[in-house]
Amino acid sequence: MDFSLGLGVLACLSTPLAWWYSGRRATRKAADETAPVSVQPEHPSDDLAGVNAELRRANAELRDFAHIASHDLQEPLRMITSYLQLLERRYGDQLDPEAREFIAFAVDGATRMKSLIRDLLSFSQAGTAVANFRPVAATMLLDQALANLEVAIEESEAHITTDPLPEIVADSNLLVQVFQNLIGNAIKFHADTPPSIHVSATEQDSSWVFAIRDNGIGIDQQHGARVFQIFERLHGADQYPGTGVGLAIVQKIVDRHGGTIWFKSQVGSGTTFYFSIPIQHGMAMAQTNSV
Repeated sequence: MDFSLGLGVLACLSTPLAWWYSGRRATRKAADETAPVSVQPEHPSDDLAGVNAELRRANAELRDFAHIASHDLQEPLRMITSYLQLLERRYGDQLDPEAREFIAFAVDGATRMKSLIRDLLSFSQAGTAVANFRPVAATMLLDQALANLEVAIEESEAHITTDPLPEIVADSNLLVQVFQNLIGNAIKFHADTPPSIHVSATEQDSSWVFAIRDNGIGIDQQHGARVFQIFERLHGADQYPGTGVGLAIVQKIVDRHGGTIWFKSQVGSGTTFYFSIPIQHGMAMAQTNSV
């Protein structure tokens, strides 16, 4: 059922995708035909300039795709979901239980694909959006993340505590997403007891190292490299919902702040995620923003 549904949804998405790809291909082809024949650079700096230009072009294409994903790709999904729900409301009394179940599967598939597109857009923006590094109280970022998670916190009866947190130099919107994704995972992957989550920070080697500790189901350490890869899931969607993009987004944001992220865990005994925010890197980026 999921396979046939996926084919149908992909068919609906094919028009905007084909438009975007053909447009980019035509633009690139025209540029290649009019560009002068390249020659081997005489100086390493020329080669570096070429690499930087290619990176800027790749980032521009990624931003273009992100724009398509945020608008044209989501509209067909809204239409699919709306008409399926309308079909169920108008003709539900004429449908047998199996037909209603099929409609529910289709709506669920469209909803999950919409979530995937949204997360892919967030992943793209985490690496390409212009970052605004400014001094900010980490407590304020945490409070915003908790406000965004208010419903999940209430439904799970999560208990969240925090030590005093420092002022850091960072992009506020991106760091809120880091706190939100890590705490959201701690809530989602809880054990039989309500989630208990503690947030702290210590200064180590010219960096602020944040720790988010939970009492959840834990992660086998042998999966250490996998958990930060995009689309990687250690559990089935029937057990825990999600797209497998959240931790990849977190890692990309921490990378942009010059830091690293890692975790320590024991299956059945909870997990602690750590991420570092180098102090000097943030200050240097803030100076760049002010230029």
